[in-house]
Amino acid sequence: MGAPMARNLHKAGLLTAVWNRSADKARALAAELGVAAPAALEEFARLVDVAVVCVSADADVRSVLERMAPGLARGATVVDCSTVSADTARWAAGFLGERGVAFIDAPVSGGVEGAKNGALAIMCGGDRAAFDAVRPVLAAMGKTIEHFGPSGAGQATKATNQIMCAGIIRACAEAMAFAGAHGLPLERVVATLGAGAGSSWYFVHRAPNMIREAYPAGFRVKLHAKDLRICHDMAARFGVELPVVERMLAEYDELTARGYGDEDISATYRLKSELFEQTNLMRAPSVTDR
Repeated sequence: MGAPMARNLHKAGLLTAVWNRSADKARALAAELGVAAPAALEEFARLVDVAVVCVSADADVRSVLERMAPGLARGATVVDCSTVSADTARWAAGFLGERGVAFIDAPVSGGVEGAKNGALAIMCGGDRAAFDAVRPVLAAMGKTIEHFGPSGAGQATKATNQIMCAGIIRACAEAMAFAGAHGLPLERVVATLGAGAGSSWYFVHRAPNMIREAYPAGFRVKLHAKDLRICHDMAARFGVELPVVERMLAEYDELTARGYGDEDISATYRLKSELFEQTNLMRAPSVTDR
């Protein structure tokens, strides 16, 4: 996600420097775009007024900000596009706020495709004035940009999105396994139902993975599992367990145990197709044109 987001910032004339935990990746991208690639985060921070962060987990966000903080000037802003807990977002706002640095939690949705096309949905929390000030930066990366409230509100909105993704990909996988068991021509199923009331982005863009039984990483199983654990913890504060979250966590645990944790979440089709293979039910005859 980070590299295509950086390319879009560069297209908008906003990119000064890049940094990556894998220095070779940062140097390669910097050479491609003609920007700096400092070795240290503190040095990177000294070069920018707005720092955009996109990492994988809460601990990563904390580590990056703690190492970046000494180099950030008062009045700078950090925009965090990672998907982490609302608690981490609130910690970051407080940690940076003590140094005179603004923080916007700005998790994104839209997958690798959205990142490449500059069409991400960006859900933001934090000070409204700071959000308004960095809106041109956000607009270089996304098309749907909204402010939802104080620090943590962006992450709470993203958690809502991740619950929806869990239910939708599960329903798509079950529907495709059902269609396959009935011998339907799956390409035509996707083409037709993709225009129907039950369609979704995931059905149109990920059901073809299920047809091919190939799951190149768009949104990795292990990363969605991480996000759903955040959702689990946030719901638990209300004494609630959400069935979709709990069932998908169990499915992702199974996929990861089988070695599929780095595949796209459409790999849950592996488990759904097995349901029909294991039932010994008579399969319907293939549907053919008459």
